[in-house]
Amino acid sequence: MRVSARAERIEPFYVMEVAKAASKLAREVANTDRPMIFLNIGEPDFTAPPLVQEAAMRAVRSGATHYTHAVGLDALRERISGWYAQRFGVDVPARRIVVTAGASAALQLACLALIEAGDEMLLPDPSYPCNRHFVSAAEGKAVLVPTTAAERFQLSAEKVEAAWTDRTRGVLLASPSNPTGTSIAPDELRRIHEVVTRRGGITLIDEIYLGLSYGAALGHPEQAGAPPGGSEDTPVPSVGARDHDAFGQTALAIDDNVISINSFSKYFNMTGWRLGWLVVPEALVPVIERLAQNLFICASTVSQYAALACFEPESIAEYERRRAEFKARRDWFIPQLNALGLTVPVVPDGAFYAWADCSSLARKLGIEGSWDFAFEAMKRAHVAVTPGRDFGTAETAQFVRFSTASSMAHLQEAIERLKALAA
Repeated sequence: MRVSARAERIEPFYVMEVAKAASKLAREVANTDRPMIFLNIGEPDFTAPPLVQEAAMRAVRSGATHYTHAVGLDALRERISGWYAQRFGVDVPARRIVVTAGASAALQLACLALIEAGDEMLLPDPSYPCNRHFVSAAEGKAVLVPTTAAERFQLSAEKVEAAWTDRTRGVLLASPSNPTGTSIAPDELRRIHEVVTRRGGITLIDEIYLGLSYGAALGHPEQAGAPPGGSEDTPVPSVGARDHDAFGQTALAIDDNVISINSFSKYFNMTGWRLGWLVVPEALVPVIERLAQNLFICASTVSQYAALACFEPESIAEYERRRAEFKARRDWFIPQLNALGLTVPVVPDGAFYAWADCSSLARKLGIEGSWDFAFEAMKRAHVAVTPGRDFGTAETAQFVRFSTASSMAHLQEAIERLKALAA
C-alpha cells in the first residue's frame, strides 16, 4: 500500500520508542527489589482532584454526553476567561477561546488555519518534537534555530530576525518549554513578537506548562537546593493573587494577535481526558470553528463538564499544593544531578523537566551520547529517562531529559541508583 509523502515526513516519536523498551524491561523486573522507575514521560503523577472526578460522574449519570458546539461549552469558555483575569490580570474574552481535544488538536487547528504548503515556521532547537510535526502535517516546514544555555534554550528577537526569509510564516514557541523547562523573558518575547509583526507573520506560543511556573528571575536563575519535601515544606502562593513572579506571564498580555495554545493536561492533571484550548484573534474564530466542526466535531463532552470544576476554589487550592510539590521536587533533584556530573546548565523556571548534559558520565561509563546512556541507565539502574534525540540536533545528542513528575520517593531512589551506576 502506498503511504503518503506527508506521513513519511513524520519521524518516529523516540520518547515513546524508549518507553516501549522500558515497559518491556519493567515487566521482567516488576517483582524484584529494583522495579523500573519511570522518569521519561512528561505526565503528572497526580490525577484529577475530587471535584473534577465528581463533575465527570454527574455528567455521565445525567446524560450530558451529547455533542457540544465545536468551539466548546460556553460555560467552560467563560471559566477559562475568568482564570486569565484572576491569575494573570489579562482580559481574554470567552468569544476568543476555542475548546479543543487536547493541546494537540489546538496546534493542528492553528497550523491548518494559518500555514500554506511551503511556509516555514521558526522553532527553537531543542523543542518538543510534535510541534514541528504539526507544521509538517500542514504542508509547512519547521526550521529549527539552534539555541544555547546562555539563551535559556529559547529564541531571541535577534535570532528570529536573522533566520527570517521570504518563506518564513512565523514562529512557534513554547514557554515554559519541553524539554528544558525554561521560559522566555517577557521583554524578549515582546521583542520577538514585534519582529514577527513587522514581517507580517504569526506568533504561535505553546503555554501548556504556564500554570506550572515557579517564579525564577529570568536571566538570573535561582539556585535550586531546597531540602526534600512536599507541600508542607514549600509556601503556597495566595490563590487569588496576581503575582507574575509566582505564576509566570501569559503571552496574551502582549497583543490580541498572539495565538496561545493551552491544555488541561499539565497544571490541571487531566492528561488522558484529552482537553485543551486555543486563544486566537476574534476574526480567526470562525475559521477555527469551521475546521473543528469537520475534523473533530467537538472535544469530549464529559471532559468539558468535568473541567468546569477545575476552577472551583477547592480545586485551585489543590492544584497550588501540587505546584508547590513539583517545585520542591525540582529544588531537590537538580542539585543531585549536578553532583553526579549530570549537569543541568539552566535551572528550569517551569514545567517538570531537567535537561541534563550526560556526556561526562557517559564517557566514564565507556559509552557515547545520550541514546546509549538512556539504555544503559534503563538496563543497569532500572531508571528510564529520555534521550535528547527527539528534541532537535543542536547538541541534543549529549542531553537527556528527566521528568520530575514522579514522587519524591521515586526521585530519591533514582538518584541512589544513578550514584551506584556512576561509582
